[in-house]
Amino acid sequence: MERKDAVTLKDKPLTVLGPELKAGDKAPDFELTDQRLSPVTLQDTSGRPRFFSVVPSLDTPICDAQTKRFDELAAKYPGMDFYTVSMDLPFAQKRWCTNFGADHIKMLSDHRTGSFGMAYGTLIKDQRLEARAIFIMDKDDVLQYVEYVKEIAYAANYDRAIEAVQNLAG
Repeated sequence: MERKDAVTLKDKPLTVLGPELKAGDKAPDFELTDQRLSPVTLQDTSGRPRFFSVVPSLDTPICDAQTKRFDELAAKYPGMDFYTVSMDLPFAQKRWCTNFGADHIKMLSDHRTGSFGMAYGTLIKDQRLEARAIFIMDKDDVLQYVEYVKEIAYAANYDRAIEAVQNLAG
């Protein structure tokens, strides 16, 4: 499924592959790669509430700031697992975590298959990048909050995402 003009980069329309999910949907399965180069699926993350921050690349200022912000949030909610998903190689993700002392958020790469991007509607066609988005799901794999950021060069709505975390964490 192609979604034309689903997102823009500096006002240039981009086509995104995959469905547009919404709160209440069952979270689709995926296969990502962790920093040890091991596969990680939805089932591997199940059993606790989860927060997925999706970014185009950690080596850009907005993605860097977003990931730092949610790493800080993760420290405040030990009952929820926080992940950053990008197309960055696991080695680059590990380097980023080491350089910035990010130790509360887990990094997952979609570089091998793009399955997360295809399943969650964040894979940018022809760019092999992820569109900026946030997915928050409960322990039963039901999406509680979904945000697709229309303009990739802009940050996610931190306040709404934090409110969703607070509501889910109780």
